[in-house]
Amino acid sequence: MSRAQVEERTFAVLRWVVIALLAVITLFPFYYMLLLSVKPIDQLLLDPGRLWVTLSELTFDTYRNVLQSVDDGGQGFLRMLGNSALVALATVALTLLASVPGAYAVSRLRFLGGRQVSAVFLAVYLFPSTLLAVPLFVMFAKMGLQGSLTGLIIVYIAQTVPVSIYMLKNYFVTIPKSVEEAAALDGCSRTQILRKIVLPLAAPSLMATGLYVFMIAWNEFLFALLFLAAAPDQWTVSLGLQQLANGIEVPKTVLMAGSVVLTIPVVVLFYAAERLLTEGLTSGADKS
Repeated sequence: MSRAQVEERTFAVLRWVVIALLAVITLFPFYYMLLLSVKPIDQLLLDPGRLWVTLSELTFDTYRNVLQSVDDGGQGFLRMLGNSALVALATVALTLLASVPGAYAVSRLRFLGGRQVSAVFLAVYLFPSTLLAVPLFVMFAKMGLQGSLTGLIIVYIAQTVPVSIYMLKNYFVTIPKSVEEAAALDGCSRTQILRKIVLPLAAPSLMATGLYVFMIAWNEFLFALLFLAAAPDQWTVSLGLQQLANGIEVPKTVLMAGSVVLTIPVVVLFYAAERLLTEGLTSGADKS
């Protein structure tokens, strides 16, 4: 065999070895977390290193405990899931509603300081969250939004709009202007061009940005603790999971079940949107 053939076959094998190694590194923590969540606590204490569970040992009591209401002796995660879903979905919708026209304006319109606006948006993240926590807490307390999911949604929108505009702007720039010019010649207004031409072509970017915003709102802990600590009925899943982690009497199997409940919605959304994330909807759009 020639040197080129040897190298080609060697790299073909090494590629799959690297892929398998990365898959194990990525999936094993989630597998172990899932394993512990369906394992009885006594079996875990007897043999914590065992990486399988028999059918006779398999139990879903941990999930029942996590999802049951506090009045029924559970951890109340079902209500927290509803709160987290409301906060995350509202944040995604309102963030995209504000970011899409802002990103389109930055990418298409000429105005003073247009080139520096992206740096200004990203400069927001130079300020640590802990620096903004106390002023926001005082301001929202005076506005009567402390202990309210509405106040938390407002904070999340303020956090995610700048980076969303930056992400969407970089995608809008890649959309050929000739497509918009053709629509303008057909009599479309700027709003119609944005709604009928730009948004369908930008669907992958909108989905990626929406998932990014969703994960921020779903997993965020600091501001949720700051604004909702005194209102247990409004707690999100991240607060509930931290409560389980700090609980001395809470078995680790229940903690793992709570972790699985927190993780699964994001994983399901990611795989449900995989097609839009990977499909190039702009290919062939410019026929000129």
